[in-house]
Amino acid sequence: MKIINDPVHGFITIPNELIYQIIQHPYFQRLRRISQTGLTETVYPGAKHSRFLHALGCMHLMQKALSTLKKKDVEITIEEENAALIAILLHDLGHGPFSHSLEHSIIKNSNHEEISLRLMEELNIFFNGQLTLAIEIFKGNYSKKFLTQLVSSQLDCDRMDYLKRDSFYSGVVEGSINPERIISMMNVADNELVIEAKGIPSVEKFLMARMFMYTQVYMHKKSFTAENFLISVLRRAKELTKQGEKLFASSAFNYFLQENKEGISTKNGLEIFTYLDDSDVLSAIKEWQFHDDFILSKLSKNIIQRNLPKSHLLEEKLTESEFLKERERVKNEYSINDASYFVEQTTIKVVPYDKNKNPIKILFKNGSVKEISSSGKSILTQFLQKEIIKIHYHSI
Repeated sequence: MKIINDPVHGFITIPNELIYQIIQHPYFQRLRRISQTGLTETVYPGAKHSRFLHALGCMHLMQKALSTLKKKDVEITIEEENAALIAILLHDLGHGPFSHSLEHSIIKNSNHEEISLRLMEELNIFFNGQLTLAIEIFKGNYSKKFLTQLVSSQLDCDRMDYLKRDSFYSGVVEGSINPERIISMMNVADNELVIEAKGIPSVEKFLMARMFMYTQVYMHKKSFTAENFLISVLRRAKELTKQGEKLFASSAFNYFLQENKEGISTKNGLEIFTYLDDSDVLSAIKEWQFHDDFILSKLSKNIIQRNLPKSHLLEEKLTESEFLKERERVKNEYSINDASYFVEQTTIKVVPYDKNKNPIKILFKNGSVKEISSSGKSILTQFLQKEIIKIHYHSI
């Protein structure tokens, strides 16, 4: 057994040789070089933690959750426990550079969950079928639904770790939660994960923390602008590559800059994806600062030098005429044909709690189970179902 010292959870134990070998595999080690929060560090300098740390933290919380459930006489076999640990450990394996920022930019028509699944299937071949049950749990096909809910739901080990971790590294204390308290209240009823009634305040605190983290960190106007510029610089690089420009890029990054129809559909393309991380993108952008193309150069400099334009979170969108007028101003001022790289407004939506999507259920002492917002004992949950909508706007 190996022990890792995590600043957030303390000592994390790697329980067996198989999980240790999975962690040692290059697919998983790549997560050391993938940032957990994209370019959030442009606003919160401490937020430089990796997907690697997050995945280990999720596994640690899964260990605690399974231990709690077993103490409450929930039947979980050794094979199921091991599979659940592997499923949560590998749930983010398919994240590309800068996590969510470039998810749909580098690879079109695919998301990190789909890529995670394909990489898990490749690992399953490598480890001679020992990940088969973990994959079934990850896909939601296994008979014990609560195991999948611990991996992916509105109150899963993933969210509990990233809220506590992102809060810790950003320094935003409003996002801090107590996963141990929530886990201690977990139980199983009718094959589903439930929370015992006395845990309602802890769950509502968790939902509030998620809301605060979105409004103060994940939707912060300045880091959102930086990430939009990151998307724009990649779009411009792809356009120039399509026109025949040979841009500075690593071989893996260059593969995805090309209009490659295969993408990751082939085993070779998927393997090339696993060579790609933050350093590929960052080293290219550092070099692109000095490119002759004004748009590519300007975007790259703004990111590297953190010279970001003023940005605003609006309650209502600019009118079409106002928006076009600003784009026309930028086109004329910088003598460019396309100002969409620099002037943009985006609608951001988030719901802290959606009772229609994998609802959080409460178990009462009389054995009845109710959705949390209809339990009669919830104070805040009904307010946390309201959709938060912000219009993000920036212009150089």
